[in-house]
Amino acid sequence: MSQKIRVAILDDHQSIIDGYIYRLSSAAEIEVVATAFYGRELEPMLAARPVDVLLLDVNVPTAPDNPNPYPILYEIPKLLQRYPNMNVLVISMHAQRPLVKAVMEAGASGYILKDDQSVIRELGAAVRSVAQGGICLSRQIHEQLLKDQVQEPLLTGRQLEALSLFAAYPDMTTAAAAQQLSVANSTVRNLLSGAYLRLGVRNRTAAIARAQQLGLVTPLPPSIGDSVPEAEE
Repeated sequence: MSQKIRVAILDDHQSIIDGYIYRLSSAAEIEVVATAFYGRELEPMLAARPVDVLLLDVNVPTAPDNPNPYPILYEIPKLLQRYPNMNVLVISMHAQRPLVKAVMEAGASGYILKDDQSVIRELGAAVRSVAQGGICLSRQIHEQLLKDQVQEPLLTGRQLEALSLFAAYPDMTTAAAAQQLSVANSTVRNLLSGAYLRLGVRNRTAAIARAQQLGLVTPLPPSIGDSVPEAEE
């Protein structure tokens, strides 16, 4: 990541975009580098410049001549595979549980409701959190995701596998972990965000510490290799 956290925004309302820019303007380490109104503008916008955090509305029209919703759930995993150092923070008015779950499973690093004024007022803190590999959820979203997992084991086998890998190699990138686990970058992000949620933490370091404290994770043995290949930037 560069010295400044580079933010791009996709939202089909100029007033919303202006509000985000205003909220982020007080954070000297954050720079809004691009904005877009239509889903079809998203890929060219990201290809034109590096972006660390994408603020994303999940319900934007595809193009000026196509008012149908852009297929965000289809696009998020592809974007995260193409830009492994970028993090997606969804800000939406929609709180339907299936949509929220699908967005997080697609690899988003957070889900904020547009009417959650306490989080929106501190948007800079939310951006910093996801830029540093953490997650950010509105309280309502956090509670409903927890309800979905109440009957499940504390951590799934794949979540434990991912945390074990990062415990052994703390500096490993998401892309390198994805290669080791033979999964997509978005899958690794989903495994981590799910583990954070279940462990009640917000970032990788705290998740590893908590899992080790609970006796769930130990560092992987040397058999995984004396060195782990770095991901291509």
